[in-house]
Amino acid sequence: MKFHFLIGAVLLISLSVSGQVASHAPTVGVTAKSATPQPAGQPVARVNGAVLTDRDLQREIFTIFPYARQHGGNVPKELEPDIRKGALQMIIFEELVYQEALQRKMTVSPERLSRAQAEFRKQFSTPDEYQNFLQTECHGSQQAMREKIRRSLLIEQLLKLEVDNKSTVSVAEAKAFYDKNPGKFQYPESFAIQTISFLPPEKATPSQVQEARKRAEEALPKAKATKTYEEFGLLAEKVSEDDYRVMMGDHKTMDRSQIAPAVAQALQNLQPGQITNLVQVENAFTIVRLNKHTPAGQFKFEEVKDKLRKQLEQKKTNQVRADLNKKLTQKAKIEVL
Repeated sequence: MKFHFLIGAVLLISLSVSGQVASHAPTVGVTAKSATPQPAGQPVARVNGAVLTDRDLQREIFTIFPYARQHGGNVPKELEPDIRKGALQMIIFEELVYQEALQRKMTVSPERLSRAQAEFRKQFSTPDEYQNFLQTECHGSQQAMREKIRRSLLIEQLLKLEVDNKSTVSVAEAKAFYDKNPGKFQYPESFAIQTISFLPPEKATPSQVQEARKRAEEALPKAKATKTYEEFGLLAEKVSEDDYRVMMGDHKTMDRSQIAPAVAQALQNLQPGQITNLVQVENAFTIVRLNKHTPAGQFKFEEVKDKLRKQLEQKKTNQVRADLNKKLTQKAKIEVL
């Protein structure tokens, strides 16, 4: 049930259902204690005669870019045009959805409305905090607040009917997509490795390169003598000269494309736990322990099923929302002021 999410995000932030109709997720937990300046309530758009104000717009901007609330309501200049445009489109869409719900004579039961109002009040720490919010947003009117909650619930109800219910993706549909697009589920060959490396200075002289080789040759038998991840790692911490020494030489898992060809070649025929001979990469010398080798392959459907369904449902939701927006806009009179 999405109602609790709507009340928390919508009323404390924007008195809208932005999270239901946009790709961004509203920030939950912002309260009426915010010290950001309040706009004057000037009209910014009319939707079939209903006036939307700069206060509605600001709340939606805070939903899209919540950090603005923490910085006096300011949005970075380079982002402001796009964020404002997106916020304006969103509040217009929300109003269109609300008007469509009214036109269909959709209703909210008194019991549900009362539960919603009670849930909303629980999100304020003190009665004074709630009263402050009520005064700021609704001129102290409980009835006006109740109407705002009813509006949010009607929007949620219509979106559930026209978007959520039409955006589900079955397991069979996900499997069909998986079978049709095998390339999307392949993974490359990878190696989990640790290294002990010896690095001559930048623009090293031949003698400095030779000195680095000598240090590496002295460390090689010690590295070969280690039997575990920990033993190799402790030696790396002690003698290695690259940045990975502070992580026991551990590079975690790397795709083959991320590894120097000479190192990848040296690892190719090793078993996990084995250690290479000295490998030269340009002027550096390294000793590598193989911890795991994973050949290239393809994820099984069961491994990706849940994530794939969510991705396909999100894509479908975006398309269904866009279609609904287009349908509602075509028959509406919209004026941007």
